[in-house]
Amino acid sequence: MTTLLRDAELAAAFDHGARAYDRLVALNPGYHAHLRRSARRLGLPDGGAGLRVLDLGCGTGASTAALVSVLPKARVVGVDASPGMLERARAKRWPPGVSFVHATAEDLTTARDVPEEAAGPYDAVFAAYLVRNVTDPDAVLRAVRPLLVPGGRLAVHDYCLGGRRRDRAVWNAVCAGVVLPLGTLTGDRDLYRHLRRSVTEFDTARAFAGRLRRAGFDRVRVLPLPGWQTGVTHTFLARRPPYEPGGTR
Repeated sequence: MTTLLRDAELAAAFDHGARAYDRLVALNPGYHAHLRRSARRLGLPDGGAGLRVLDLGCGTGASTAALVSVLPKARVVGVDASPGMLERARAKRWPPGVSFVHATAEDLTTARDVPEEAAGPYDAVFAAYLVRNVTDPDAVLRAVRPLLVPGGRLAVHDYCLGGRRRDRAVWNAVCAGVVLPLGTLTGDRDLYRHLRRSVTEFDTARAFAGRLRRAGFDRVRVLPLPGWQTGVTHTFLARRPPYEPGGTR
């Protein structure tokens, strides 16, 4: 059985996979539209005017593009641990309010050398296809919460099975019939075998909602996405409480 990739090993796999990543995700029906839908679900006003948004785990910039489309007036900072993915993201054309930083979620709250442009606080954090890939999801969620202003919003967009047998069967069928064969053709089989297992061995949607609450978020909502990904991919919305025990507004 394939071992899940973690930390530097996973970043290296994404570095290698970056060259074909955009072409592969473009074959996924609804991939970009679903990212835009999750970005809209943040519910930020006035096109994000005057707001800062963190795109955590931005990869090659697909999630960044979704945020820019929905929030053209916001300042968006894309952060990723894979230099190869960031290289692809930076090579694309972006409006002046977009920047990219090489860092992990934990770096943003603990490292002293994080560029000023990436330092919090943020009005919202968007994390697509990230949390199930990290070694310690709870630590990452705890690191995200103080990056938000009090009352700031979090949207997690990810493959997270709904809990029905059908959901698991659909995911396994898509991986066996499409994802793994394409990953093999591009020379990235280990990365996409990791992708398959990272979903089947991670939380159900209900369990992940509980994980968000335990990390200190409130107003947690779980919203499905349409098409074949119903029951497979979800938007999770949450908020850093405006008032926290022992803290200030």
